[in-house]
Amino acid sequence: MIFISILILIVAIALPSFKKQISSTLFTRISSIIFLYAGALSFNAYYIQSIGSGIGIYSGLFHVTIVSQILEVFIYTIGSIILISWPTQSVSTERTGSVATNLANNNYSTEYSLLVLFSTLGASLLISSSDLVSMYLSIELQSFGVYILATLYKNSVSATSAGLKYFLLGGLSSCIILLGAGLIYTFTGLTNFESMYSLISVYDTNVALVQGFNLGIILIIIGLLFKIAAAPLHHWAPDVYDDSPTIVTIWLTIMPKISIIFLLLEIQTGVGLSSVVNSASWLALPASLANPLDYVNLAALTSAIEDINFSFLSLSFPVLTLLGGNSTKYVLKYLLLISSLLSLIIGTIVGLAQTRIKRLLAYSTISHIGFMLLALSVNTEESIDSLIFYILQYTITNLNAFLIIIALSYTLVSGYQTNRAVGSAATNGSFHEATTNLAASNFLINLSSTRKALNKTNFDIKFISELKSQYELNPLLSLSLTICLFSMAGIPPLIGFFSKQFVLYAAIQNGYYFMSIVAIIVSVISASYYLKIIRVLHTSSDSTSEAIGEYLTLDQLSASASPSARVASDNINYSISFLSNVHSFLISSLTLTLIMFVLKPSIILNLTQLLTLSLFNF
Repeated sequence: MIFISILILIVAIALPSFKKQISSTLFTRISSIIFLYAGALSFNAYYIQSIGSGIGIYSGLFHVTIVSQILEVFIYTIGSIILISWPTQSVSTERTGSVATNLANNNYSTEYSLLVLFSTLGASLLISSSDLVSMYLSIELQSFGVYILATLYKNSVSATSAGLKYFLLGGLSSCIILLGAGLIYTFTGLTNFESMYSLISVYDTNVALVQGFNLGIILIIIGLLFKIAAAPLHHWAPDVYDDSPTIVTIWLTIMPKISIIFLLLEIQTGVGLSSVVNSASWLALPASLANPLDYVNLAALTSAIEDINFSFLSLSFPVLTLLGGNSTKYVLKYLLLISSLLSLIIGTIVGLAQTRIKRLLAYSTISHIGFMLLALSVNTEESIDSLIFYILQYTITNLNAFLIIIALSYTLVSGYQTNRAVGSAATNGSFHEATTNLAASNFLINLSSTRKALNKTNFDIKFISELKSQYELNPLLSLSLTICLFSMAGIPPLIGFFSKQFVLYAAIQNGYYFMSIVAIIVSVISASYYLKIIRVLHTSSDSTSEAIGEYLTLDQLSASASPSARVASDNINYSISFLSNVHSFLISSLTLTLIMFVLKPSIILNLTQLLTLSLFNF
């Protein structure tokens, strides 16, 4: 469905007669409807009885199951919501005696919609991949769309820099994935996931085969961790997220991570269910090891390591023998645990020093990735249930937070009209009337910030300080953003608290005490930079007289000194993009979901439990 729609839309863009009749806003709405219709088709496929155990399509390159179908519906729904958030009106300025400068975001909405469709097609194929070839092609199809999205605003230097950086580092991670796939095929002669799992479980004594397979798996996992910006492979994410437009950042932080996390879940679950660790392979130490232990002590040591799960001892000894026996699941476990530990620490500590809103949210995302990897590394039914629930709440919370930031940026620019009206009233002598109207309208906007916004191609809020006094200007949006930030921090009774609680409970139940303590500590620390944003939101702005004085100083006083300058200033026309009703409805619905989860949790929890049972029983 998505592929056919992409072809039709490309033809519509290529034909001038169709292109003139379809506006950019209509093109975005059509793309959103395509997502909803594709999700309905995927939902309708549940009635096929054999889909429970899965259906192999395209010569086994893809494996369609109930889990993959549910994830497709989820991805299509989120993609539709993100497309709806695009502004519905243009923002432009015209000045007498000069060439009109169009600052419309809508000029890019057609390209944005088409690229989003391409990226979503890759994501939907990736969650159904059951072969190394289809996996790599799906990752690249998803990534190429995201690379171009990052450079969507071609006139923006920062966006171009972000796209170039993302392309180069993303290409490096793709090369690592391809190298790992090549090593697996070299040693096993297979590319199908199920066949590889079965081969490894049988040939547990073939050290060379398992060694090559483990090395290939390590490279693939490293490449995938790079794609989701997990530490220590996270350095590109804050720069790319910050320099990209917010409407693109909202896509980067959500969609690629959903598909890749579930691909990691597929690999981890498949290895965990198919790999039977033979204790003899652990006893067969290479002769080159100095001071080898006797079999009894080594068996006891191995048992102790299994009980501790994660300690410095388990990092020192098994690494020497992981590549020497059938221990693929241990390779994945310790690799994911190390990345989880670093993500939790780096995402929290470095985030404390951030002053730019999107860089701070980027490090917040890295911290959330640490929780997901912790649940993934435990690899039990409880942990996978908590992982699916965590991904669901992460998507809802991040989506709502970025929708609110986009909405605040729209209202920040639109507030310039009110300032201009107040300045005109003050110039005519009715200073008291202007002050009253300004206080009543709740549009106390810093003019210098507004002018800077009008000089940019895209109206993004860059710094946390730009959110100052937004509670006075937009109380409902500010309260919604506060709720999102509290949910990210894990404050009860919001949904973010329960997601972290479920992950920590699963980790403690399986003996991961060290990781649980670290996760609890970083959760408390990370609450401080969320509270910093909330404090700025609710900080009072300058007095009304100071705001009007700044306006008079910058514009009206200069105009009064020069009659010709006043005429030029009065001939400025602004076409402002206001917040649409659909955008407002989405923000209110997502915010209520964060709040009301505690009243009706069974809907989401039953869904995640069914998905978990499907993964472990088919």
